[in-house]
Amino acid sequence: MNDVSGAGEGKADQWIHEALGEHERSLMRYATGLLHGDLERARDVVQESFLQLCKQDHRKVAGHVGEWLFRVCRNQALDVQRKERRMTHLSEETETSPACTSPPGADLERADELERVMGALQGLPVKQQEALRLKFQHGHSYKEIARITEATVGTVGWLIHEGIQALRGRLTMQDHKKGAKA
Repeated sequence: MNDVSGAGEGKADQWIHEALGEHERSLMRYATGLLHGDLERARDVVQESFLQLCKQDHRKVAGHVGEWLFRVCRNQALDVQRKERRMTHLSEETETSPACTSPPGADLERADELERVMGALQGLPVKQQEALRLKFQHGHSYKEIARITEATVGTVGWLIHEGIQALRGRLTMQDHKKGAKA
C-alpha cells in the first residue's frame, strides 16, 4: 500500500479541496436554512460534514460527493436540532433569532418579496420546506434530493408539488388580505 506516499496524499487533498470549493457555499445556505438562520451552528455543521468527508475513501463517494455532503450535512443539522430540543425542554428557555435586515436601495423591493416568500415557506411542513430548498435554492434534481433526504423520487415529486401549491395558496391569500386593507 504505497498510496500513502506524498503523491497519493496530494491527490487525496486535491479532491477534498475541490469538494470544498464546489460545495461549501451551497452547504452553508442549506444548513443555515435547516437551522433557522443560525449561521454559527450552520458553520459547525458544514465543517463537521467536510471532516466526515476527509475520513471517507474517495472511491466510495466518487461521482456523488455533492449528494453525499448534503446528506451528511442534513443529518448533522437534524442531530443539532434534536439536541437543542432536548436542551430547550430541560431549561424551558426560548431563543430568538436575529431579525433579518433588508438590503438598501433598489434591492429593497426584491428583498421584501423574497422575505414574503421565505415567510410563507416557513409555514410549510419541514419536509416540504427541505425539498423546495434543495430544488430551488440549491438546484438539485429530484433524484439527488431523494438520495439526500433518503426518500423516494416519487415522494420528492409529491413534496415539491404540494409545497408549491401550498406556497401559491399562502401568497395568494396574503395578496388578497393586502388588497382588502388598501
